[in-house]
Amino acid sequence: MINAVSPDDEQVHRHNQADEHRRRVLDTWRESYDVVEPMNESETLLALHRGELLILNPRLPDDVEHQRRARVPALWRLGRHGDHFIYAPMVVKNHEVIEPATTRRLLESPLRNLSPVDALLREGVGPRSNPSVTRSGITLAHATRLLQHLGHGDLRGRSAIVDRSSRVWWFDLANTDLPRFNLDLYDREWALRFDLLRAHQAWREGVGDFPTSPYWHKECETCPYRNHCRDELESRDDVSLTRYTSLEQQRQLRLFDVHTRRDLAALDPHLITTRSETNSPSRETQLGVTIERLADLIYRARATTTGSPLRILDAEQVACPTADVEVDIDMESYDDRTYLWGATVRTRVDLAGVEEGARSFVTWERLTDESEAEVFTSFWTWFQQLREHTLREGRSFAAYCFWARAEDGAIDRALAHVNDGGATHAEVEQFRSARPAQWIDLHECAKRCIQTDGPLGLKPLARAAGFTWRDENPSGEASMRWYEIATGEGDDAFASRQRILDYNEDDCRATAALRDWLNGPARRLPHRDDQ
Repeated sequence: MINAVSPDDEQVHRHNQADEHRRRVLDTWRESYDVVEPMNESETLLALHRGELLILNPRLPDDVEHQRRARVPALWRLGRHGDHFIYAPMVVKNHEVIEPATTRRLLESPLRNLSPVDALLREGVGPRSNPSVTRSGITLAHATRLLQHLGHGDLRGRSAIVDRSSRVWWFDLANTDLPRFNLDLYDREWALRFDLLRAHQAWREGVGDFPTSPYWHKECETCPYRNHCRDELESRDDVSLTRYTSLEQQRQLRLFDVHTRRDLAALDPHLITTRSETNSPSRETQLGVTIERLADLIYRARATTTGSPLRILDAEQVACPTADVEVDIDMESYDDRTYLWGATVRTRVDLAGVEEGARSFVTWERLTDESEAEVFTSFWTWFQQLREHTLREGRSFAAYCFWARAEDGAIDRALAHVNDGGATHAEVEQFRSARPAQWIDLHECAKRCIQTDGPLGLKPLARAAGFTWRDENPSGEASMRWYEIATGEGDDAFASRQRILDYNEDDCRATAALRDWLNGPARRLPHRDDQ
C-alpha cells in the first residue's frame, strides 16, 4: 500500500488562495452579466442550445467515445457555427500567465468585458513557459475537444485564462505557434495516454510488462505520493532527480547513456561549446544542442554527488561585504501587502547608542494601503536613526536581505502611501545608492560564489552554513497560512503570531549566518570544476 503525505501549510494556503481568487472572479461575473449556473448535465446542454452568454460551473457530459471528462469554471459564448452556438472554455488561475516575448502578442480583456472582439491586442507578450501555464493550456485544449464533440466547440480553439491579477488572456489553440500547448500537441499527448492505458490493461491481464516507470519533475514536490516514487528513484540515482530537468531533457540524456546523476556529473561542461579535433563531436556538444543550459545541470548534479554546495570562484574571491554595524532585514507579506518588517542588529565594534538584537514592526489589524505604510514608517524611522547615528560616529553601516527585489518592491509600494513627515523617496534612494554599498543582496553574493544542487534559496544555503530554524517547516508561503490563523479569532491566534515573529527573526539571523559562512567556511568548499 502506498501511503499518501498530508498537505503541509504551504499547500493548504495555496489551495485556499486559489479557491478565494476563483470565487472573487466568479462573483464579479455574477455582478456584471446575466449568468446561467446549471445544476446538472441536462441543464448545461439546454444552456448551450439556447446560446446563453456566460455559463458558470457547467456540468458538461462525458465524451464516452474518447473517454474525456472536463470541468472548467466558465464558458463564454463566441457566436454561431451553423445551427449551434459555440463556446470558449475559461479557467481561473492564481498565478501569472504572461511574460515578455518580443515576437509575440496576445489579446487581453477585463473581467467585466470578456468578449475577445473587444479585447486589447498586447504586443511583446506571450504565455509563460512554466508548468503551471502549460497545464492550464492543456486543460483548455481538453475542454475544447469535448465541446467540439458536443457540437459547441470553436474550430479556432479560442479559450481564455484569467490570471492572478484578474486579467483575461485569450489563446487560439488551433495555432501551432503556441509551443507548449495547442490542439495538435494535445491530440498527440492524448494518443500517448490512450496507448498507455491499453498497455496498462494488458499488464493487468497478464499479457505485458508494467508500462511505466517513475521520473521526477517539479510537480512531484506537492504530490501526496511523492515519497513512494522518490525512494525508488533515489535507489538508482535516477538522472531525473537533478533539479530541474524536463521530461524531454531526460529523454535526450538517456539517449546518450546518461541515466544517473553520477553520469551527468561526469560530463565535462567545458566541452559543450568546444569544437572537436575529430569528425565526431563529443556527447557534451551534441547534448548542448538540444538541452538549454546543460552546464547548469551538470554542476547541479556535481553538487548532489559531492554532497555539499560547491565553489564557483577561487577560494580567496568567495566573500560578502561586512560593516561595523550590520542590520539583517526580512519582511512578511500577505495578499501583496507587507504587515511585518523585522531586523536584527549586530556590531563588530563597541558603539554607544547601538543596541544589538531583534526588532519587529508589525500590525495584526486589517491590511490596507495605509496600514502597510504605517508599519513601514515605524520601521524606517528606527532604521534611519540607527544608520545616521552610525555614520555620524564615523563607522561603516550595511543592511542585508535575501532577494532584494522583494524588499525593494514592498518599500516602493509603502512609499506611495506614506503621509507627510514619514519616509521619503529621497531618503530611501540615498540609502540604496550609497557607495560603498549599504544595501546588500545576499542572494547576489551567493549566486556569484556558490553552486548548489538546485535554485539558490535562503533555506538550503543557510542550512549549509549550519543554521537551523526553530520552526519545523519554515517557509514564506507557509507563513501566509499562519497569518490567516494569526488574524482570526481562534484560540491559536496568539501562538500563530508568535510563530510568525520567531520565523521572521530566524530569517534575519539566517542571512547573518550565511554572510559569516561566505566569509569563512565556504572558502573551503570543493570547486565545481574539480572533478
